[in-house]
Order: sequence, then structure tokens, then C-alpha cells
Amino acid sequence: MQCTPYREAVSARLDGESPGLPAGELDAHLAACPGCAAWSRQAELVTRRARLAPAPVVPDLTATVLAALPRELPGAAAAARARLATAALRLALLAVGVAQAALAWPSLVAGTGAMSAPVHMAHESGAWNLGIAAAFLAVAAAPRLAAGALPFLGTVAVLLAVLTVADLRAGHVAADRAAAHLLLLAGAALVAAVAWRGRRRRSALPAVRRERVPA
Repeated sequence: MQCTPYREAVSARLDGESPGLPAGELDAHLAACPGCAAWSRQAELVTRRARLAPAPVVPDLTATVLAALPRELPGAAAAARARLATAALRLALLAVGVAQAALAWPSLVAGTGAMSAPVHMAHESGAWNLGIAAAFLAVAAAPRLAAGALPFLGTVAVLLAVLTVADLRAGHVAADRAAAHLLLLAGAALVAAVAWRGRRRRSALPAVRRERVPA
């Protein structure tokens, strides 16, 4: 029984591990114990044979594995369509933002407003339209901002639509002036679409993480 720790130490040393005993003590025991010395020589021989034995032939399964893979990863087509739709929304929002800024520019530069509005009122209207244009352009550049901009833009669009319809019926606004508000309505609708798509994508992430690719 007293040789067991030394033989375990020899086995650990052959495996490149710490023997757990001082090297001098282990060597002294092997020099004084013929049984452990013989066991150590046999262990060295077995270890050497195991390390030098030829590896078994393994078939090359590369072609089989590649042939079993699908030509298109699951969800790749849907992801491509989603990217295309998001890009189209952003381009449309960019166009609306530029048009909204162009609508605001004459009021800011020349102070000429619709329906002979005073200069300061024209400036206020221009600044308001330019701020809305900046919101549209910001969402087009960074779609993650859509959810934050939607409450403001949606409220303005709904109120403006209701008031414009009432003013048209009462004859307080010309049709061409009312038509200019369609830009704001279109931009708000695009921002709502971008925010909705972003919410759908975030809600789908946990389900994707839970999926496991079959072996």
C-alpha cells in the first residue's frame, strides 16, 4: 500500500502533470524499490507505445457534410426581404424629409408665408416645418429613433388632419395649401412603419436565440 502514492506520482509525471511529491523523494523511492522501478519502466513503455501508435484512418466526410447543408440558411430569404423593405422605407422617409425642408425654406429665407401671413408668422411656420423635416431625416438616418419620434409626429399629423378637414369644409383654407400637409401625413406614416418593424424585430430576437441548429 505504501507504494501506491509513488506509482500515482510516476503516472502523473508521465502525463506531464504535477506528481504531488517532491522529485527527489520520488526518485529516491524508485532507486530503493525494485517493484516500483519495474512498474515505472513498464508504464513508460506503455505510454510511449500509445503515443507512437498510428492514428486510425478516419474517412473524409467533408463532401458529405457540405452536400447535406441547405443551399440557403433558414430565414435568409425573409431577412433579405426585411432589409429591402427597411431600406425602401428609409429612402422614402429621406425624400419626404427633403421635400418638407424645401417647403420650409422660402418662409425662413424670404419670410413669405401662405395666405399672406405676417413675416414673423411665416418664420415660425418655416422653423416648424424645418424641425419636422429634421425629425424625418433623423429617423431615416437612424431608424432606432422612430419609436421616440412617433408620439410627437403622430399627434401633430392627426390633429393637423382633423383641423385641415374642418377648415376645408368651412372654406378657411385653399385646397393647394391643404395638400401641402400631405407631406407631414406621409412622413408620420413612414415613421410609424419604421417603428413597427423595429418592434417586430426586437420581439423576434429571443425566439431566434432559443433556436438550436440541428446537427
